[in-house]
Amino acid sequence: MMSPTRRALRSRLARLRQRGREIHYFHEVDEPYSQLACQTLATLTERYDARIVPHLATREDGLNRPEPELLSAYARRDVASVAGDYGLRFADPGAPPAENLVRRGEAVLAAALESDRFFALAPEIGRAVWAGDDTALTAIEAREPSATPAETAQQTAAGRALRERWGHYSGATFLYAGEWFWGVDRLHLLERRLRENGPTSTDVAFPYERPAIDAGSVPDTGRILLEYFPSLRSPYTAVAHQPTLDLAATSGVRFAVRPVMPMVMRGVPVTMTKGMYIMEDARREAEVAGIPFGNLHDPIGRPVENGFALWAWAEKHGRGTELLTSFLRSAFTEAVRVDTDAGLQHVVEAAGLSWEDARHALADEGWRDVLERNRLFMVDELGIWGVPSYRVSGPDGEADYATWGNDRLWKVAREIRRRIALP
Repeated sequence: MMSPTRRALRSRLARLRQRGREIHYFHEVDEPYSQLACQTLATLTERYDARIVPHLATREDGLNRPEPELLSAYARRDVASVAGDYGLRFADPGAPPAENLVRRGEAVLAAALESDRFFALAPEIGRAVWAGDDTALTAIEAREPSATPAETAQQTAAGRALRERWGHYSGATFLYAGEWFWGVDRLHLLERRLRENGPTSTDVAFPYERPAIDAGSVPDTGRILLEYFPSLRSPYTAVAHQPTLDLAATSGVRFAVRPVMPMVMRGVPVTMTKGMYIMEDARREAEVAGIPFGNLHDPIGRPVENGFALWAWAEKHGRGTELLTSFLRSAFTEAVRVDTDAGLQHVVEAAGLSWEDARHALADEGWRDVLERNRLFMVDELGIWGVPSYRVSGPDGEADYATWGNDRLWKVAREIRRRIALP
């Protein structure tokens, strides 16, 4: 018979293991990425020896969410675009959900936070709320308890405060072992951590692995244009840059590079919390993709401006893309001091150009108008303001496809492949 002391020790170890494999999930009913993420909760609980603790939260509209109206519209289009690729469902209704439906949905979920019913209810409620289906939501309310408005407000405020205290600001976020994972696009990283840290219920492929960047084996014949909007102070651009160039080369599309000024240098604030998450997230993205990254020297300010001045000069000599490649590699992989003449000389010469010929270009301010036109095009025409961004256009008769982020390059490749196959 097991002694009381040993039984108590075993019980304590079991509790510690459970706590160590505890995933906290933060859900916003009126946020598209949350509607996608909540559809994965049941699968994750089935496949992994981990406990998911759900929290309701309200959206943060502040320094961590620049351009909130643009983001709302873009998020709906983006989630609708990728949902099917992950085996999930979301239809863009063309507008945010009605506030009264959101509040009612939150009330049902607030009452279900302590039970496993949350995992089935969250997707179901989300479908009703986003579809504006009052009848479906009423049917759910008839069979499920709802929290009072005061209780619901308390739960959502507590969820938001807890998320902020633990170091994040977005819905559709998972916290595991001190590490944040945002949305379905980072579930492949969460799944890797779960498998590294303990037993799982299956050894099959990750159910939410990000699709590969694959434009197919048939090259384009010049009917398709890929436009690429990078920056010189963006960690995500540094991660996506070479894969973007590789995609353009292997797919045979016409390719245009249209740089823009970094957001933080055009008045868009980035909080310390957001900045820290972006750097850590970019490091993980680079690690999984096998891309050198992280030995960096921040080029913010005048170094970026010098880099763009040199890019404009290099572009006239047919080496603009090589200059951008050299600058990003120097700043984000080699920790070159691009704030010095020696560092800039390294950038220029690594791009196959002459430093002596390039020096005079540093005083030329003409590049500013070019970058501003690119920015205005992104915002006004594409509804996008971050980097790296992409637009795929052609052949004639096809609507343009625009997206942003290194985690959307696979979608850009699929769109190119689809268009190549058109008659």
